[in-house]
Amino acid sequence: MKEKVREIEKKIKYAVGRVGALLLTILISPILLIISLCIVLDSPGAVIFKQKRLGYRGKEFDIYKFRTMVTNAEKIGDGLVIRSENDNRITRVGRVLRKMSLDELPQFFNIIKGEMCFVGPRPPVTYHPYDGYENYSDEAKKRFEIKPGITGLAQVKLRNAGTWDERIAIDVQYVENYSWWLDIKIIFMTAFSMFNKEEYTSNKKRGKSNI
Repeated sequence: MKEKVREIEKKIKYAVGRVGALLLTILISPILLIISLCIVLDSPGAVIFKQKRLGYRGKEFDIYKFRTMVTNAEKIGDGLVIRSENDNRITRVGRVLRKMSLDELPQFFNIIKGEMCFVGPRPPVTYHPYDGYENYSDEAKKRFEIKPGITGLAQVKLRNAGTWDERIAIDVQYVENYSWWLDIKIIFMTAFSMFNKEEYTSNKKRGKSNI
């Protein structure tokens, strides 16, 4: 009975999220257009960065972000790792977008498509930290029992500074204890973190950040 209730709760969560993402996309469409124009004028390359990620129950999908780095940045220098805000692969516009997390806005389209939701574990790339869903441990696979989110518990607790073992543990904790109240709390924590400057200083203390 409890599992059926949780499944119903998840379906409501996803439905509300898709409607909310559609309305927000319409509302902020002028902002999306302005950001797109700034990216085009700042550096050559596509406006939208697409990357394969692992989603709900290990299904692969293309995540959307505003491009904040030079084209093919993941194949240059430190690859997926960003060691500081001075990484020369980050564009001028990209630096602003990353600091304010505005590069994540195109993920509203992922929500509308039913691939993501507003709050959930962040979707990893298909080949890191493990090469494919099947190589995650049974415990780690629990993080894929809820659709990935634009933000999540690990995101607000660690930003980009934690190790994958730390992030997975927090993601599993979220999946096992999620509620509407927890989602609302995470959204407010995310809004607060957008206006502080801990992201890169934390990375310097803890080690590394991902594209």
